Amino acid sequence: MGAEKLLTPEDAAKALLVKSTTVREWLKAGKLKGVKMGRLWRVRESDLEAFLKKGEK
Repeated sequence: MGAEKLLTPEDAAKALLVKSTTVREWLKAGKLKGVKMGRLWRVRESDLEAFLKKGEK
């Protein structure tokens, strides 16, 4: 089983059609699940998909 792809906030922003600053705010607020690697945020593809599905409701 391969490792899950981690997206940068910029990549997640492109997928969500928002600014990367918005994605970072959502990460800090816990609205979007992410992984903090030192000072850098990363978003798992599965967390991004779950966020998109949750937003559809």
